[in-house]
Amino acid sequence: MSLSVEEQPSLLRTICLKRTSYDTSIIFVHFTKRSQQRDGVMAEQVDVLICGSGSAGLCAAVWLARCGINYKIVERRAGPLENGQADGVQCRTVEIFESFGISENLLKEAYHVLEVAFWAAEGEGIKRTHYAADTEPGLSHQPHVILNQARINGMLIEEIQRVSGSVGIEYGCDIQSVEVDIVPEDSAACCVTTRAISNGQEKVFRSRYVLACDGAHSAVRKSLGIAMVGDSTNAIWGVMDLHARTDFPDIRKKAIIHSRAGNLMIIPREGDSMIRFYIELGDANVSDITLADLQERARRIFQPYSVEFMQTVWWSAYSIGQRLADNFAKAGRVFLTGDAGHTHSPKAGQGMNVSLQDGYNIGWKLASVLRGQSSPRILETYISERQKTAAQLIDFDRFFTKLFSSSYRQENGISSQDFKDQFVKAGRYTAGQGVRYEESVFVSPGPTDESLARNVTVGMRFPSAQVVRFCDARPMQLVAALPADSRWHVVVFAGDILQQTVAARLIKAAAKLQDIIDTFTPDGQDANSVIQGVLVFASKRVKVEQNMIPDVFTPITGKWNIKHLQKVFVDDESYNSGHGRAYEAYGIHPEGCLIIIRPDQFKQKY
Repeated sequence: MSLSVEEQPSLLRTICLKRTSYDTSIIFVHFTKRSQQRDGVMAEQVDVLICGSGSAGLCAAVWLARCGINYKIVERRAGPLENGQADGVQCRTVEIFESFGISENLLKEAYHVLEVAFWAAEGEGIKRTHYAADTEPGLSHQPHVILNQARINGMLIEEIQRVSGSVGIEYGCDIQSVEVDIVPEDSAACCVTTRAISNGQEKVFRSRYVLACDGAHSAVRKSLGIAMVGDSTNAIWGVMDLHARTDFPDIRKKAIIHSRAGNLMIIPREGDSMIRFYIELGDANVSDITLADLQERARRIFQPYSVEFMQTVWWSAYSIGQRLADNFAKAGRVFLTGDAGHTHSPKAGQGMNVSLQDGYNIGWKLASVLRGQSSPRILETYISERQKTAAQLIDFDRFFTKLFSSSYRQENGISSQDFKDQFVKAGRYTAGQGVRYEESVFVSPGPTDESLARNVTVGMRFPSAQVVRFCDARPMQLVAALPADSRWHVVVFAGDILQQTVAARLIKAAAKLQDIIDTFTPDGQDANSVIQGVLVFASKRVKVEQNMIPDVFTPITGKWNIKHLQKVFVDDESYNSGHGRAYEAYGIHPEGCLIIIRPDQFKQKY
């Protein structure tokens, strides 16, 4: 836990901040009054132009709105998404919604997936072979849930509206061209021309940065000449959302059926009776597929069980393809996110989630640069982190797609038990918990002693554990103290502070942490406005007094200059929720440790 004088400059570099006079209070400015003309067309000036209002664009916009960055979203659709094709919400995505403070409605409205049923062929019919937990126990404190993408996007829009008072989306706009200057300090380096679909009127936007969030057929990507590399197969799958009358016993569970007639996956949808079927169709021409084809194949797969199709809400057929953009950025000014940078099959439920996480990654970094807190150099980490993540996703999707293929399993002798084992093994990845960022300006390049926190990995998202808040004895998840509000978090696991030697170490470490916080805090701002100190000790709570807690963890804040007591926690028994055993869950060394956590909850350094 101790922090030597020699380590202090290293910690400053690790946090990658610089002192700034920028007002860190959350004040939203939708767009500035500056304007320029281009070919006689008046240009609107913004700091960030987001092209596309899908999950990636909206997630980035939440960050920008919270941080007071002037941005605009342009969207080809005539209005908000009404019937999204994606529906699976990973544990990690629920954690992101929690970090934004908007997970409550998500968890209330969504269908919670807890179990997977595996069915295999038996004679001319099928039989259940295994049950398994949908998510590895202990992997996340949040569940895997199902909710329509339109509603997911709606929640993000509602949060933007709450923060800013307006949403800032201009619908019905086609991207005509994107041009980028290479002048490093140009505040209007990007020039984007749009055309209104309704009347053909052109509009020009000038911006510092552009986010390409406009899908698999991205006009931004094409305008910049960035290629998609990959291929597609002749394997066709059908998908449909429906209400069905059936005697199949696992219709309200996630279920995977392998029969002699083909493969089918069931995804229960929100509400009481809607379900989604993914149906293997083999080699076919997508344009020849009809709804009747999907229904007939499903009936054959379910035999000897019956299924009646009462209502089909939506259906489609698609060929499986995996493609990756050969570059995720242009001149450090335009960044590709979501389907604009990577496309793949939908069966692993990754598309919406990985796209949203792209936006989560780039959003806070752009805000930090535009607020003057960080060098533009940090934007390079978006490319190194998310392009690698996308490449891993493509590789995983190829593996997962083969695993679902009847012919591949037969050719490679994969039994129903083998399939179940591989499916469960992949669960950590499909839950969104397998991402690990490599060495960069944001991930400690020096050697780290991971024995200090054996179960917390540098470069991965910081897991949660139950702790008890010291000021009011409330049990809660530790990540609830790390909201997505652009602040860095330095979490000090001090050990048993009732021991004199531990208390002395804590006082020394707290003094050095205070120096660091003072270095980066703008004049006139609260002491925890940029870097927040969080204390987790492991003593008997009732034996510790408030005056034993160093002031750096209880700073004076707000217009009334009141001590902020909400960031001090104890790993101890609670009144109604038991003992969280956070030190054990994290594998904390008995002498404690210090962990730096980025604004996006990824662990930076011990």
